[in-house]
Amino acid sequence: MTTVQSPPAPPTAIRPKVVARTGLYAVLAANAAVVTCFAVQAGFASNALVVVGRFAGLYAALLMAFQLLLVARLPWLDRRIGMDRLTNWHRWTGFGLLWTLVAHVVFIAFGYAESSSMNPVSQVVDLAETVEGVFRAVVAMALILVLGGASARWARRRLAYETWHFIHLYAYVAVVLAFTHQVAAGTTFTASSAATAYWYALWGVALGSVALGRLALPLWRNWRHRLRVEAVVPEADNVVSVYITGRDLDRMPARAGQFFLWRFLTKDRWWQANPFSLSAAPDGTRLRLTAKAAGDGSAGLRGLAPGTRVFAEGPYGAFTAMHRTRPEAVLIAGGVGVTPIRALLEEIHGHAVVVYRVAGERDAVLYDELRELALAKGAELHLVTGPAAPDRLAPRELAALVPDIAQRDVFLCGPPPMMNAVLGTLRELDVPKPQIHFERFSLAG
Repeated sequence: MTTVQSPPAPPTAIRPKVVARTGLYAVLAANAAVVTCFAVQAGFASNALVVVGRFAGLYAALLMAFQLLLVARLPWLDRRIGMDRLTNWHRWTGFGLLWTLVAHVVFIAFGYAESSSMNPVSQVVDLAETVEGVFRAVVAMALILVLGGASARWARRRLAYETWHFIHLYAYVAVVLAFTHQVAAGTTFTASSAATAYWYALWGVALGSVALGRLALPLWRNWRHRLRVEAVVPEADNVVSVYITGRDLDRMPARAGQFFLWRFLTKDRWWQANPFSLSAAPDGTRLRLTAKAAGDGSAGLRGLAPGTRVFAEGPYGAFTAMHRTRPEAVLIAGGVGVTPIRALLEEIHGHAVVVYRVAGERDAVLYDELRELALAKGAELHLVTGPAAPDRLAPRELAALVPDIAQRDVFLCGPPPMMNAVLGTLRELDVPKPQIHFERFSLAG
């Protein structure tokens, strides 16, 4: 495949990840300041508990809008931060949102109860029955508690992704209910026309981002490119490559190292969306994914017929040469994690060292292609075999393979245990954090 090679960013350039992260923090801080100003202008209740409760509710609403931005899958953010990190931020922001909402309910209940003869629980029931929008807020709070429980690690490990994803669709119901509660009962945003306009604009941008990134862009790109299966090629007993063709693929903004959520539109597979990386750099005429049979989704790829329609969401991921900081690189792959590494080797320039870690030579998927690419590009290729213990990529072993590793960018992809071990090795070898690039398959929302 012929690819366009992009030079690495100069060492003095501001990293794209830093720009995007700073931008997100700045947006959140600026909106928090605006919300605070509007709250102060609207005046304070005489009861301090109610004042604290209202501020907690305002910041919870702001965090909810920020949550929508994190799961919108906007290309500009995704290419610079990566879906795995956006997912992690979404998770921790979600827990912050949960506790802020709990504080809102508790302080409001106790604050109003202090001014009445009712206990806090009776006060909440009375507010739900008498104040417009409060009952909707109670329902939204119940939904968010369920979502928070489903996101806890012990629950997440026990739920299938499809089940977890279905439960999280109720988050949009909670957002609508919370918004209408704010519109009906939020004195801060009904106190002035400017505050009302700001509130609608904030939620318009948040919901519009979700509609753009999750719905409009995927529909537009699939209508434009009309993807189909061109060929299915077995690579090993349990590994298969699928070649995808379509229209105007030279205009698809995909890069080596990225992945798509692939839906193959057959009667028994159309509802399944599986994340598979590109295993070859896009060349403007076709895309290729390579997958190992690890579940029903990947195992069924071998039976796909040429001509099968494909619906692809993406490209996603920040695991690209866009984030390079050094002229030379190390590419470390484990198992089928070699797929984005092989694509990256095709795209990057400058001297590269490829370290491929597998249990045995028979497990080295795409090894012949790697060897040919390494020869053509003047790269070093090391196939490291053997059982997981003892670790073949411990600090001493990796330093022997790549003595100048601390002066190189390091791209890492493989099974989670292997990646965790190598990340520990890189820390011991004093590889600067900005030079370490990795990504995990985590889907936001």
